[in-house]
Amino acid sequence: KKIFVLLRTHSGHDFSQYKPNTVYRRIERRMAMQQIENAEGYIKYLQQTPAEIEALFQDMLIGVTHFFRDPEAFEALEKQVISGLFSEKKPNEVVRVWSAGCSTGEEAYSLAILLAEHQQRLKERINIQIFATDIDSRAIAAARAGMYPASIATDISRSRLDRFFTLESVDGFYQVNRKLRDMIVFSEQNVIKDPPFSRLDMISCRNLMIYMGHELQQKILPLFHYALNPGGFLFLGSSETIGEFGNLFSTLDRRAKIYRKNNEPQKAGLYRFMPPMTAAGEPVARPQQKKTAQGKSLREITENALIKQVIPAAALVNAKGDILYLHGRTGSFLEPAQGEAKVNNIVTMAREGLQRELANALRKVTAGMESVKCPNLQVKTNGDYITIHLTLKTLQHGISDQAPDDTKQSADSPLILVVMETAEPQFRDGSHLSADSALDQTKDTEAGDGDQAVIAALRQELRAKEEYIQTTGEELETANEELRTSNEEMQSYNEELQSSNEELETSKEELQSVNEELSTVNTELQNTVADLTRANDDMNNLLAGTCIASVFVDHALKILRYTPAATRIINLIKTDIGRPVSHIASNLEGYGNLEQDIHEVLNTLVPKETEVRTRAGAWYTMRILPYRTLNNVIEGVVVTFTDISAAKRAQHALQEAHVRITKAIVEAVHEPLLVLDSGLEVLSANKAFCDAFAPEPDGVVGRRLYDLGNGQWNIPNVRKLMEETLPAELAVNDYVLSAEFAGTGFRRLQINARTISDEGDSSFILLAIKDITRDINRDTGENNDQQG
Repeated sequence: KKIFVLLRTHSGHDFSQYKPNTVYRRIERRMAMQQIENAEGYIKYLQQTPAEIEALFQDMLIGVTHFFRDPEAFEALEKQVISGLFSEKKPNEVVRVWSAGCSTGEEAYSLAILLAEHQQRLKERINIQIFATDIDSRAIAAARAGMYPASIATDISRSRLDRFFTLESVDGFYQVNRKLRDMIVFSEQNVIKDPPFSRLDMISCRNLMIYMGHELQQKILPLFHYALNPGGFLFLGSSETIGEFGNLFSTLDRRAKIYRKNNEPQKAGLYRFMPPMTAAGEPVARPQQKKTAQGKSLREITENALIKQVIPAAALVNAKGDILYLHGRTGSFLEPAQGEAKVNNIVTMAREGLQRELANALRKVTAGMESVKCPNLQVKTNGDYITIHLTLKTLQHGISDQAPDDTKQSADSPLILVVMETAEPQFRDGSHLSADSALDQTKDTEAGDGDQAVIAALRQELRAKEEYIQTTGEELETANEELRTSNEEMQSYNEELQSSNEELETSKEELQSVNEELSTVNTELQNTVADLTRANDDMNNLLAGTCIASVFVDHALKILRYTPAATRIINLIKTDIGRPVSHIASNLEGYGNLEQDIHEVLNTLVPKETEVRTRAGAWYTMRILPYRTLNNVIEGVVVTFTDISAAKRAQHALQEAHVRITKAIVEAVHEPLLVLDSGLEVLSANKAFCDAFAPEPDGVVGRRLYDLGNGQWNIPNVRKLMEETLPAELAVNDYVLSAEFAGTGFRRLQINARTISDEGDSSFILLAIKDITRDINRDTGENNDQQG
């Protein structure tokens, strides 16, 4: 109910009387799309999101339609109705048609095509006007435009397409011709609450009432009856019927659901909402007769007095004996039957002595006799017997159109007048006697005419037959009651089946609507798949054409994709897709931390880069990067291998050239010179160093500085210089070292050291040594000479 209130506030349309199951399905569909599990949550969402109310309103309007839907029904309409619409029209008059619930206009244009084709076959000029209405403003706008996709060619013949449509070459849509569009007036209208059109020749309302509850259907059909001209036609959907309004419409084609308005005063239509009006809009005026002071005319007084004096008690019944009208005092002949109140059947209500003869006479009249007379019947009334004459007479077949609805019979049902007239019993000579004396006389006569025993036996047999007949009548009455109950149950079943049929038709409409939506989505998905296929082909060609080996790995470290170049580094085949990285053997030499490095990148999202070497001697720069989607979501990592073998070879050649040049420079220096690596191992030593400190040059290269000359350089000052001063200052100039060197004695050395780093992480130390022992001794001797 809250959802109905929100919809009514938003759109002005009330869906509370629509079929509940349909409404539930549409609401559940919207809840599923918004991923809301209960109605309370969806109501809050509707209150907070006006756009969702509009979406729900559009979902309630199941716009399933196409041209000439149900071709057999439209074929029957063309043959049985279309010509009849024009037959009683004069030149320049208008054929008025209403298409209620027209959706996007296909049905209205289908009717316009049939009417236009018949109009062209006529010699007289008769105009056509079609009113097409719907509560969906978007559908009305689309119908006014008259633009339809090329797929309508499956529903419309080629000749009709050429005559009534124009193919737009730009976008492949069919445009309805101007002449056909001018016949139709599209407007937004609610058939439930807005005033209907009037003076219509035909109404087409197909598959609209299947969504409505019984109360709305009870309201709409009388409105249609009011809106139609006498003899107008009603065209319904394949699962819709006129229901209980058989008195308003007659069936023209039950299979095609075509009905025709009955030309009788309609009490069930708009007359229940407003009084009957004349053409000028004034209430119908009835002729007035002269009244007496008591309010009755002289004619009425005279007729009533004559009726009371002349006409005996009578009843008007139908063929079943149901009482339609009573006249006079019938209480002496009829009384209500005991038990449950039933239909006023004259046989059931007849008193003792009248019931059997009345039933027999009613059967004779129904069988075809015009009249039946039963004289001198003894009827028990208030403990006494009276003599009556019973007369049954067939009056006519059917009832006038002006008769009340509850007294109308079909054309084949006769009306029977039952006359019950009180009479005195007669003697054989024709004289009358009272009832009591007649009984006594009868007894005496019977006693004197034969044996008393025979008379008693006959009376007993007669009494038994009467009891048997009475029992049979009661059983027949019970059977009739059972049949009546069964008939009511069958009517109930019929209504339930009709409701189920409408429900199935509604479900079919919804499924067709969903199918159309799925077809649209399927087309979009096919286009998307085609685009993705092209993009996938481009990516595969790009990956196959690039020399960069790449491996895509998901969160679980399973391989998703790889480029052909990656197979030279890691042993991959097509069946390895989906397998963990740890299951794959690689050709890398000295590197086994791939799984750990991937975990580290996934945890820190910091790219990792390192150089790796294959067993074949090729060098690669391996980069592990997080795999990010367009929404910046991490879905795994990308491992790329860039071939740097050529760069490595160039670097190695450069290092070798550098070493050769360095060695040449070292050899060219006359002072002792060492080239050390960062670990203080000798990379190169010149001849001057070997001559001064190492008699065996081949035993110098590859040894640590502290191990040279049986450890002669392993002294604290040298360690402090090489391990503390030089790493901190990167250069030492003219450092004087005085120490006792094994094998060479005391020496005083001047040391210059430099730390040289290349573009990589490696570095080496250039150590130049100058022996200043002799210089110091010579300077000392010169000073002594000068002093002497």
